Amino acid sequence: MQDRRRVELEAKRAKLAELKKAREDRKKSEQTRRESEAATTGPTRKDLARRDLDDLVRDVLGGSREESAVGDSTPFSSQPSTPARPHATLGPALSISASGRLSRASDAPSDGMGGNGDPLRRESFDNMNIQVQDRFVPDLVDVEQELFDLPPKERVIYNKEVQTTDIAIDPIPSISENEIREQILREQEAERTAIQEEKSEEESLLLERQLEEEIKDMTEEERTSVLMAPEFLDFLEQSSKVVQRALSDNYDYIRDYTLGMDSGVDSSEGKRVKQVCQFWDEHWCKNRSITGVDWSPKYPELSAASYNKNPSAPNDPDGIVAVWNLHLLERPEFVFHSQSDVLSVSFSLFHSNLIFGGTYSGQILLWDTRSKHLPVLKTPLSAAGHTHPVYAMQMVGTQNAHNLITASTDGLVCSWLVDMLAQPQESLELAHVSHNRTNEIAITALDFPDNETTTFWTGTEEGNIYQANRYDRAGSKAGLNQYDAYRGHAGPVTGLHFHPMVGSVDFSDLFLSCSVDWTVKLWRAKSAAKPSTSSQTINPLYSFDESDDYVYDVQWHPSHPALFGSVNGSGKFDLWNLNTDTEVPMVSTSVGSSRALNKLKWDRKEGRRVALGGSDGRLYVYDIGDMGIPRETEWVDLQRTVESLGAGQSIDGLPSR
Repeated sequence: MQDRRRVELEAKRAKLAELKKAREDRKKSEQTRRESEAATTGPTRKDLARRDLDDLVRDVLGGSREESAVGDSTPFSSQPSTPARPHATLGPALSISASGRLSRASDAPSDGMGGNGDPLRRESFDNMNIQVQDRFVPDLVDVEQELFDLPPKERVIYNKEVQTTDIAIDPIPSISENEIREQILREQEAERTAIQEEKSEEESLLLERQLEEEIKDMTEEERTSVLMAPEFLDFLEQSSKVVQRALSDNYDYIRDYTLGMDSGVDSSEGKRVKQVCQFWDEHWCKNRSITGVDWSPKYPELSAASYNKNPSAPNDPDGIVAVWNLHLLERPEFVFHSQSDVLSVSFSLFHSNLIFGGTYSGQILLWDTRSKHLPVLKTPLSAAGHTHPVYAMQMVGTQNAHNLITASTDGLVCSWLVDMLAQPQESLELAHVSHNRTNEIAITALDFPDNETTTFWTGTEEGNIYQANRYDRAGSKAGLNQYDAYRGHAGPVTGLHFHPMVGSVDFSDLFLSCSVDWTVKLWRAKSAAKPSTSSQTINPLYSFDESDDYVYDVQWHPSHPALFGSVNGSGKFDLWNLNTDTEVPMVSTSVGSSRALNKLKWDRKEGRRVALGGSDGRLYVYDIGDMGIPRETEWVDLQRTVESLGAGQSIDGLPSR
């Protein structure tokens, strides 16, 4: 709405300026036209009349001067102190003779001599003068006033001679029909122009009044209502994110590509990991720990982290999920709320806008990045779903047929449809008859091998790993395999991950596990097609005992067959390469403030970056460089390494170490 009003105001301002400019142009063109007409058009009737009047006045003045000269030579004189009465004059070169006849000086006969020096002409003038017999003595008063030489209005009778006198008058120029038409057209055009100017002035005044009405100072209440409007807040949120993304870009805009790049290269760069960035927000991450991490399958710059409760902020939501952007370091891209601690998080593999979370209360929540902070769907707190903490979840299947598999610490495994969380599509209770107090097993980790949607392996609080089936299959029933037990850890299993099925050799039967017993163990899964008929203990192929604290998570690299990473309670990120060394990690890095690292997750595409979630609420992103690029012989070398590790396994099932 604000954008529309701003556009309307700008349009009105532009129209007002256009009208003012058009009015000025019309005035200039009219003035130019008038000047050109005055220069090209001949004298008008008014000019001719003025010219005749000027000639008449000039003749009158000339005749008066001649008569004054004649009067000075007359023999009549006045008595002392008595002014002589002026001669009666009637116009230019006109006088009254002694016989009472009105004559013009120009009509007197001329002998060709001309001028006032002619004696005949002088005698004629003497005879024309009339002596005034009546005399009077006026009372004179000194008066100062301006005198105007205006001839008195007299009744004059002209004779034929005067009436038929030729007067030189300039001919009036003739005007053609085309000129008359042009003059009429010019007058019409001037009239239309005047009407348009009047209309434009009215429109400009109207626009000015409208602008004055619309552009006005807002009151404090109006300003507050605008600033608190949901539309304004959404606009501010989105636009500020765009600006902060641009400011957070670390690209070197002044880089000179003409310079050589050999100088300053670190020879040990290939053996190091480099921190790309760390995400932390004072408001949302303070006094919280990261409990789960995942990368977006569609947008490689987005990662999600789940957080537990902040004890010092009772008014904030108990659990949150923050979506971070590698191009927006100052704050999260999205923040989603939960009424309980969020213990696990996962992006939907087939819907980039959906994010799932498992909570401490047992609810499964679904958030949509196109919606607000609250979940769009959630499971009920009932016996039909989970009622215990959900630490493990994974999505399996294809684009057209996929399910979300979740497991809680009461041994319940549920399968959910993405668009229906009211009740699980299927549920499975895992129980083991050999347990003393209860048959339930507390599931803390879960994973499916690649291209497997039925059989999965679970890690438990007791330290054992079990294989289970979702459905009945040949030779085995749905539920927990009671006979095969993967024993090796002395404490709860915190992480479990199968080898990705990539490359020329299939290692999808290998999986890693980690525990609070400070170890990471390598296992070979027994084929689900050949289940055991009696109790059997399966031992690990190898145990990595280099850690000096709890190992909280472990994961295979997505593209390098022999590479995996682990994080522990001392804040170390260990990078292992089985083809290089099995005794010590290839790279061991202390991350951040050396607080415990809870979770580890490789990016889904190249595996160049790894996200590390810390107990201090910070999410670290590291780049391993070229160490994640495998050689062609890596798969064959790993096959030899695994065979050597399996051959070193002792007869009693314990690893050689």
